[in-house]
Amino acid sequence: MTDITAPPATSAVPTDRWRALDFGPPAADVAETEPPVLLDYTPDGRVAVITLNRPHADNAITTEMGELLTEVLETIAVRAAVRVAVITGAGDRAFSVGSDLRQRKNMTKEQWLRQRQDFDRTLYTLRELRKPVFAAVNGIAYGGGSEIAQSTDFIIASRTASFGQPEAMIGLAAGGGSPVFLPRLLPPGRALQMLMTGEPLPAAEAHRLGLVNELCDPEQLLPRAHEIAATIAANSPTAVQAVKRAVRMGEGQPIEQAIAIMMEAHWRSAVHPDRVEGIAAFNENRDPHFADPDY
Repeated sequence: MTDITAPPATSAVPTDRWRALDFGPPAADVAETEPPVLLDYTPDGRVAVITLNRPHADNAITTEMGELLTEVLETIAVRAAVRVAVITGAGDRAFSVGSDLRQRKNMTKEQWLRQRQDFDRTLYTLRELRKPVFAAVNGIAYGGGSEIAQSTDFIIASRTASFGQPEAMIGLAAGGGSPVFLPRLLPPGRALQMLMTGEPLPAAEAHRLGLVNELCDPEQLLPRAHEIAATIAANSPTAVQAVKRAVRMGEGQPIEQAIAIMMEAHWRSAVHPDRVEGIAAFNENRDPHFADPDY
């Protein structure tokens, strides 16, 4: 996960290079928020809301924050009652600007690589979550923040959001998933332009191109996220997870192989109690009562 900071104050030549990105390093004298990642549940326990919680630093990700995010995702993975998760950022300015480069400033090469391994584990845990998880992007999402959003199942966003991969601007090749995901989510040429220039993609354009599913006014983003999550949570969790697995496992496969993966999920659902309950509820004109998965 990466982000960028403003150029050093000692720079001899004024530059507009960073201006479009609209953020810089967090102030050193601002107290840290605790904990740096929040985990909340709806009253019925079916929806987990994960909040990246360093608003004073545009939710830039420290080593400690990454470790806690991994722990939160692992907790959700084994909590049977949770049927869907939402990831968002604290405050109204940023989802996350990626790694906190102030923390990285004095790191040794070994410390940097160790942090990179920790962040890789976080993103892997997010990508491998069996349960549906989506991002509610409430502001700027740059570097690793954008890659967190891309690693979820889908994205909804505030109209004030923007997405960027500015790694090349500071001498890094993006390494949190964007070179893999962006060409799948955007026209490949547009993805390469983002990765090569570092220029942000406004929410409206991200929506037009298909990176973002829905745009919301800022004050409606979380209410809309809860509406979507509640709709998913009311469906069979076993069927929802099976469909997610079929889509993910079938990506990039030959058509017949992808269909075989799909049919395995379908036949498992056909003999599952949720299928019996769902059809009974339809015929009896009532809401279904799907049990939590027993795994």
